[in-house]
Amino acid sequence: MLFIGSLKAYSQNGVTGNPEWQIKPVINQGFILVHRISIGHLVKGYPTNYELNISKPTLGNKIWHKENNMPDLGITMQCMDFKNPSQLGYAFTLAPYIEIPLNEKIKASRVVMRICIGATYLTKHFDIRANHKNIAIGSGVNAFVQFKWFWQLKLSKQLRFEPGFAFTHASNGKAKNPNLGLNVVSLNFGLNYLIPSSRKPVVTTIDSSTRAKTKNEILAYAAVGFNQHEIASKELITSLFSLAYYRNIRNTHKFGIGFDAFYDQNYFIDYETAYGKAPQGIDRFRITLKGSYSYNVGRVSFPLEIGYYIFQKDKPDGSVVSRIGARYYHRSGLVASFGLRTHFAVAYTFEYGLGYRFYLK
Repeated sequence: MLFIGSLKAYSQNGVTGNPEWQIKPVINQGFILVHRISIGHLVKGYPTNYELNISKPTLGNKIWHKENNMPDLGITMQCMDFKNPSQLGYAFTLAPYIEIPLNEKIKASRVVMRICIGATYLTKHFDIRANHKNIAIGSGVNAFVQFKWFWQLKLSKQLRFEPGFAFTHASNGKAKNPNLGLNVVSLNFGLNYLIPSSRKPVVTTIDSSTRAKTKNEILAYAAVGFNQHEIASKELITSLFSLAYYRNIRNTHKFGIGFDAFYDQNYFIDYETAYGKAPQGIDRFRITLKGSYSYNVGRVSFPLEIGYYIFQKDKPDGSVVSRIGARYYHRSGLVASFGLRTHFAVAYTFEYGLGYRFYLK
């Protein structure tokens, strides 16, 4: 059972931010998703995740507040008990999140989606001497991703019942092997009690600077990352150049198609193993044709991409590559990018990039 309490206070002056605050303690009960048979021995029970969430409802003074049905912005502190203290231990998480209502109208039953990306520390990870059976996680500090869907069922003006489910992922992006990652699927049930207030801020102007200038755009960016080929091996550089066309269907949604060219030292090792010589010239590259969907929240975009290797001399990772991440679009056109590249649910590298968005009239 999950219980959520919300304490709200209001300010009389200014509309730069909503004076409301919410405090949400959460309990989730779930199971580890065994995406590889080789990690089955790590599952000893059903994980329990404890959360303390502090959030603020958006005020409505920015256009992206309205476009996303007045979402809540917050930060979460979590502790997950994997029910395997000797091999997996506990995960302590700190991460920002946004909760977006999926129904435009405020009504008695409303579906909400949470997007959460941050960092988590695992008390137990792979150690060749002390914990050699933990092949899921190779480092203490890892990236944390959580998607949650729940229903707000209004029981009264102050009370809501909130059942839902979540998907949680922890991984270091192969920056340190082994790194199969940990995925937890969980259910939650909650009561949300709101302390009402009659004092409301007044919005007189709306900032629309995040609206896309045109329906069509080109995004070009380069990124770099780091990974390992084997356990305890040296750090290798991965690099990427990406070029894609996007069509803005709405200001919150866009679809795209493009190409990614990869230049990875990890791939060089696999090529040399397969052919007995180092790759030369164009053979050093791998090129994919990709399709993309992005959900936009103001200047922040959350892309989901799937690509197919149309050129690679060796296939150590198969033919399909995918990416999830976040991008920040500055009003000048500059774009900062962070992504996790994977092959069939196995992380390959984290990518840190910088690029530019070109508007097409």
